[in-house]
Amino acid sequence: MSWKFSNDKPIFQQLIDRITTDIISGKYKPGDKLEPVRELAVTAGVNPNTMQRALAIVEEIGLIYTKRGDGRYVSEDSQNAAAAKDAAINKNVNELIQSLKNLGLDNDSIVARVQAALSDKQGG
Repeated sequence: MSWKFSNDKPIFQQLIDRITTDIISGKYKPGDKLEPVRELAVTAGVNPNTMQRALAIVEEIGLIYTKRGDGRYVSEDSQNAAAAKDAAINKNVNELIQSLKNLGLDNDSIVARVQAALSDKQGG
Protein backbone atom coordinates (compact mmCIF):
# COMPACT_ATOMS: atom_id res chain seq x y z
CA MET A 1 0.00 0.00 0.00
CA SER A 2 1.37 3.42 -0.98
CA TRP A 3 2.16 6.12 1.53
CA LYS A 4 -0.22 9.06 1.57
CA PHE A 5 1.18 12.37 0.35
CA SER A 6 -0.25 15.87 0.57
CA ASN A 7 -0.09 18.47 -2.15
CA ASP A 8 1.32 21.21 0.07
CA LYS A 9 5.01 20.26 -0.18
CA PRO A 10 7.32 18.26 -2.46
CA ILE A 11 7.08 14.48 -2.25
CA PHE A 12 10.80 14.08 -1.57
CA GLN A 13 10.43 16.40 1.47
CA GLN A 14 7.50 14.31 2.70
CA LEU A 15 9.65 11.19 2.28
CA ILE A 16 12.40 12.80 4.36
CA ASP A 17 9.85 13.71 7.03
CA ARG A 18 8.37 10.20 7.07
CA ILE A 19 11.70 8.39 7.26
CA THR A 20 12.98 10.81 9.91
CA THR A 21 9.80 10.36 11.95
CA ASP A 22 10.03 6.57 11.65
CA ILE A 23 13.58 6.71 13.01
CA ILE A 24 13.06 9.17 15.85
CA SER A 25 9.82 7.51 16.93
CA GLY A 26 11.59 4.17 17.27
CA LYS A 27 9.99 2.31 14.36
CA TYR A 28 13.54 1.77 13.14
CA LYS A 29 16.00 1.07 15.95
CA PRO A 30 19.69 2.05 15.97
CA GLY A 31 21.62 -0.46 13.88
CA ASP A 32 18.54 -1.63 11.93
CA LYS A 33 19.07 -2.16 8.22
CA LEU A 34 16.67 -0.22 6.01
CA GLU A 35 14.93 -1.85 3.12
CA PRO A 36 16.65 -1.39 -0.26
CA VAL A 37 15.86 1.83 -2.14
CA ARG A 38 13.72 0.08 -4.74
CA GLU A 39 11.69 -1.75 -2.08
CA LEU A 40 11.11 1.46 -0.11
CA ALA A 41 10.15 3.25 -3.33
CA VAL A 42 7.60 0.56 -4.22
CA THR A 43 6.17 0.64 -0.69
CA ALA A 44 5.88 4.43 -0.82
CA GLY A 45 4.60 4.45 -4.40
CA VAL A 46 7.35 6.77 -5.66
CA ASN A 47 10.14 6.72 -8.22
CA PRO A 48 13.33 5.08 -6.89
CA ASN A 49 15.31 8.22 -7.80
CA THR A 50 13.03 10.29 -5.56
CA MET A 51 13.52 7.83 -2.70
CA GLN A 52 17.29 7.84 -3.30
CA ARG A 53 17.32 11.65 -3.09
CA ALA A 54 15.35 11.60 0.17
CA LEU A 55 17.58 8.95 1.73
CA ALA A 56 20.69 10.93 0.76
CA ILE A 57 19.36 13.90 2.71
CA VAL A 58 18.45 11.74 5.72
CA GLU A 59 22.02 10.44 5.57
CA GLU A 60 23.38 14.02 5.47
CA ILE A 61 21.36 14.73 8.62
CA GLY A 62 23.18 11.81 10.23
CA LEU A 63 20.24 9.54 10.98
CA ILE A 64 21.37 6.78 8.61
CA TYR A 65 24.66 5.68 7.09
CA THR A 66 25.65 3.51 4.15
CA LYS A 67 27.79 0.39 4.29
CA ARG A 68 29.12 0.07 0.77
CA GLY A 69 27.68 -3.01 -0.87
CA ASP A 70 25.51 -3.83 2.15
CA GLY A 71 22.85 -1.11 2.35
CA ARG A 72 21.74 1.64 4.66
CA TYR A 73 21.54 1.39 8.43
CA VAL A 74 20.05 3.52 11.17
CA SER A 75 22.77 5.47 12.95
CA GLU A 76 23.60 4.48 16.49
CA ASP A 77 24.48 8.09 17.32
CA SER A 78 21.77 9.07 19.78
CA GLN A 79 22.77 12.75 19.61
CA ASN A 80 21.80 12.88 15.93
CA ALA A 81 18.45 11.27 16.71
CA ALA A 82 17.84 13.64 19.63
CA ALA A 83 18.73 16.67 17.50
CA ALA A 84 16.46 15.46 14.70
CA LYS A 85 13.64 14.87 17.17
CA ASP A 86 14.03 18.38 18.60
CA ALA A 87 14.08 19.84 15.09
CA ALA A 88 10.92 17.91 14.13
CA ILE A 89 9.13 19.03 17.29
CA ASN A 90 10.12 22.66 16.73
CA LYS A 91 9.04 22.49 13.09
CA ASN A 92 5.63 21.07 14.01
CA VAL A 93 5.09 23.59 16.80
CA ASN A 94 6.10 26.49 14.55
CA GLU A 95 3.80 25.28 11.76
CA LEU A 96 0.90 24.98 14.22
CA ILE A 97 1.53 28.46 15.60
CA GLN A 98 1.73 29.96 12.12
CA SER A 99 -1.49 28.20 11.05
CA LEU A 100 -3.33 29.50 14.11
CA LYS A 101 -1.97 33.02 13.61
CA ASN A 102 -3.17 32.85 10.00
CA LEU A 103 -6.63 32.14 11.43
CA GLY A 104 -6.39 35.33 13.48
CA LEU A 105 -5.49 33.96 16.91
CA ASP A 106 -3.11 35.89 19.15
CA ASN A 107 -0.49 34.26 21.39
CA ASP A 108 -2.75 34.15 24.46
CA SER A 109 -5.53 32.49 22.47
CA ILE A 110 -3.12 29.94 21.03
CA VAL A 111 -1.80 29.06 24.51
CA ALA A 112 -5.36 28.77 25.86
CA ARG A 113 -6.40 26.48 23.00
CA VAL A 114 -3.35 24.24 23.39
CA GLN A 115 -3.86 24.00 27.15
CA ALA A 116 -7.54 23.16 26.67
CA ALA A 117 -6.67 20.49 24.12
CA LEU A 118 -4.08 18.99 26.47
CA SER A 119 -6.61 18.96 29.31
CA ASP A 120 -9.12 17.19 27.07
CA LYS A 121 -6.50 14.56 26.14
CA GLN A 122 -5.59 13.93 29.78
CA GLY A 123 -9.21 13.70 30.86
CA GLY A 124 -10.31 11.41 28.05
